[in-house]
Amino acid sequence: MFKFFGVFIILHGIVHLLYFGQSRKLFELKPGMTWPVPSWALSKILGDRGIRKLAGILCFLAAVGLVTGGIGILVELSWWDNSVVISVVLSTVLYILFWDGKICKLSEKGGIGVLINLGILCLVYFVFKA
Repeated sequence: MFKFFGVFIILHGIVHLLYFGQSRKLFELKPGMTWPVPSWALSKILGDRGIRKLAGILCFLAAVGLVTGGIGILVELSWWDNSVVISVVLSTVLYILFWDGKICKLSEKGGIGVLINLGILCLVYFVFKA
């Protein structure tokens, strides 16, 4: 199960690269999807261009941390948990900050990712590090 968890963490990191591409307008994950614009917290401060840049950077960092942590799990490195925990906290914060404030279509705005992140944190602290 531990190796499966490592593969899952790597795949979760790759999904963040998809959101990186969406934020940088390299492609659309879904036609008409506007994430990360507008942001309830940052639109007035950064504007659309600044939001896209910051979201891209944070998605990329979360992806690198998750993939690194997943590889750490697979090769049994002692620091894997730090990489995973920091990355899922970063991921959760970024999806909350870049949320548009509307309840509709949460799956397109990182809502499922936030739930996955919470599940990962629970597994790390209550199963794998217990």
